Amino acid sequence: MTNSEEKKGLDFVRAKVEEDIASGRYDGRVQTRFPPEPNGNLHIGHAKAFNLNFSIAEEYGGLCNLRFDDTNPVTEETEYVEQIQADIRWLGFDWDDRLYYASDYFEQLHDFAVQLIKLGKAYVCDLTQDEMREYRGTLTEPGRESPYRDRAVEESLDLFARMRAGEFPDGTRTLRAKIDMTSPNINMRDPVMYRILHATHHRTGDTWCIYPMYDFTHCLSDSIERVTHSNCSIEFEDHRALYDWFLDELGVFHSQQLEFARLNITRTVLSKRKLLTLVDGGHVSGWDDPRMPTLSGMRRRGYTPEAIRDFLGRVGVAKTPTTIEVELLEHCLREDLNRRAVRVMAVLDPLKVVIENYPEDQTEEFEAVNNPEDESAGTRMLPFSRTVYIERADFMEDPPKKFFRLAPGREVRLKHACLITCTGVVKNDAGEITELRCTYDPESRGGDAPDGRRVKGTLHWVSAAHAVPAEVRLFDYLFREETVDDEPVTTPDDDAAADVADAVPPSRTFDFASLLNPASLTVLTGCMVEPGLRDAATGVPYQFLRNGYFTPDSIDSRPDGLVFNRSVGLRDTWGKIQKAQKKG
Repeated sequence: MTNSEEKKGLDFVRAKVEEDIASGRYDGRVQTRFPPEPNGNLHIGHAKAFNLNFSIAEEYGGLCNLRFDDTNPVTEETEYVEQIQADIRWLGFDWDDRLYYASDYFEQLHDFAVQLIKLGKAYVCDLTQDEMREYRGTLTEPGRESPYRDRAVEESLDLFARMRAGEFPDGTRTLRAKIDMTSPNINMRDPVMYRILHATHHRTGDTWCIYPMYDFTHCLSDSIERVTHSNCSIEFEDHRALYDWFLDELGVFHSQQLEFARLNITRTVLSKRKLLTLVDGGHVSGWDDPRMPTLSGMRRRGYTPEAIRDFLGRVGVAKTPTTIEVELLEHCLREDLNRRAVRVMAVLDPLKVVIENYPEDQTEEFEAVNNPEDESAGTRMLPFSRTVYIERADFMEDPPKKFFRLAPGREVRLKHACLITCTGVVKNDAGEITELRCTYDPESRGGDAPDGRRVKGTLHWVSAAHAVPAEVRLFDYLFREETVDDEPVTTPDDDAAADVADAVPPSRTFDFASLLNPASLTVLTGCMVEPGLRDAATGVPYQFLRNGYFTPDSIDSRPDGLVFNRSVGLRDTWGKIQKAQKKG
């Protein structure tokens, strides 16, 4: 491949990095950062962002910092800081000794704010939240200047010092940049730089009662750390002018902001506020609920780092927003688990089968392949006895024509074991089938017919004498509709107004009741699994033959009470979608 062909295949962010390296900008240095807010667990949309930032640093011999944007003490917790670090490491990235916090720079940021006041570029404003919104204007109408905009520099310096000293209640004053209230870009209409919040910070305690806003903090933190490429999601494109304005007015190191399309997935919400609504409303068990698109939830469900990174690689990085089918994500997981998962026997809805011509006191073992995709996985021995369990759905008393499983008088194969024929059906007083009576062919040990006769049906099974009971959790999509994440992205200025009034943004009370899928979780009790799963380790994937891929639940599963989560089914819906698209 030629150099031109390689460049043509680059996404626009990497192309810009290569252009800067070639031109000598930043002396050929590449430094990125990932700046999460510690107010919830990371979701797969965040994974797209930090995968991009860490990967670019890795590919071009640069560095990537992890910096927590901890500027809102009302919503942030140390627990989230720790979880975010664990999630990033789980996906395979590390920041070495470059762990930073915006709160590390609070004093420097304060000094920068004072400098802007002295330059006549910032002022203390007494407008209320509602007044500020009214004065700001609309997308089609210019804003109006605050009556406090022309305050003397000395007065603003005095008021800002008193704000820091804690003299004023929350929401009574803000520090605003003095830019242009008639700008067509609303973000440039004298945005809030600082608001008053008398709240205890998870790192700085009660040292501060004024906290900087995101737009002011972000660009200057990048500058302090000498970040070269500050990659953000596309909703911050309109904020780039403000990013540049702060850096230019202060005359500090000028990082550059690049924006890429955020990740959108069908049947999935990738808004932290909406996810918080799910958690707070009790619609899910927590941030790590296996139905959640959070990395902690996906890990608990059985997703692997390799599958997620494969998915993100296929999605790529672009400017134009698109929505990706959730089936592609499932396809990536299925492909990865197919290579690594041990095949095991697990019966989710057991039906008892007594093999009448098998000796009552006999037990033998049959060899089973662990993974036909990986010879190095080896084999294991499965115990077999007179009574086994099969899936209830694998028997029909009056089967239709194309039903090839067990029925009266019909012969089927018990995988790896032998051939059996149904000779009788036992029912209870209600007419429900409780047991099957069968015979086996002693010459069919291993599951092969001695005379080469054709047997169409092959069933999985477990020996009743050796089976281990388990609970199995089956997951469907959390939402009924394909498109649910259609909430407009709020700008930091909107959030500033909410913070000033100590208000909760309306999106945090979003009503999901009509959107949720009531069948998103099905819990099966009384399942039976082969004895080797008694010591199944958390994070180890298994393929339950004919039932899908499963992993032990990292919280609820114990040797004396096994709980398995289905990670993904065996059916590849993505393959069908691709075929349909090609035909279309």
